[in-house]
Amino acid sequence: MNPITELLAGTDLHWRLAIDLTAMLVLVFGLYYRRYRDKELVTAAALFNVFIFSVLTVLSQVEFGLAAGFGLFAILAMFTLRSEPIGKTEITYFFGSVAIAVINSVQGTSLAFAAGVTLLVVAGAWLIDHPKVLQSVDGIRITLDKIDHHALSQPERMRDDLSARLGVQVMSYQITALDYINDMARITVFYRKA
Repeated sequence: MNPITELLAGTDLHWRLAIDLTAMLVLVFGLYYRRYRDKELVTAAALFNVFIFSVLTVLSQVEFGLAAGFGLFAILAMFTLRSEPIGKTEITYFFGSVAIAVINSVQGTSLAFAAGVTLLVVAGAWLIDHPKVLQSVDGIRITLDKIDHHALSQPERMRDDLSARLGVQVMSYQITALDYINDMARITVFYRKA
């Protein structure tokens, strides 16, 4: 490789790295952290982005087949960060960070194409997870020490009772267990802060 080609290849890699890091920072710190304040996932997603970008940049410089790419994702799928459960939103942002690294590190596409697809990932996350698009509803499991006689027959009244007890706007609830021997009810409540 002559020096000019090497310089241009390096410049392309530098632009890809700049796009990757910028998009990852916007996705992980600008969107996810500002909305959910989960430092551990932000750290993990940001570092995974850097690690994946580095590994795939090296692998794209050598003979690397499609099967090896699927193998790499299989390894990532087996790698578990789940000493504690990871929620759907967290794993989605985490995968988004990894996807940005993959999109920008593989050298077989044009820089404009990689930038466009990266923008699509970040814009999609911003729009789909925007608080004004889908207003946040939280869920909690509770156990009641008394089975309300209208829990099944009058769901609107039960929802109002739960709202009054919990001090939040109960959107819906799901009864997961009724124990008539101990007069207990287990309920999953989906609510919005009033």
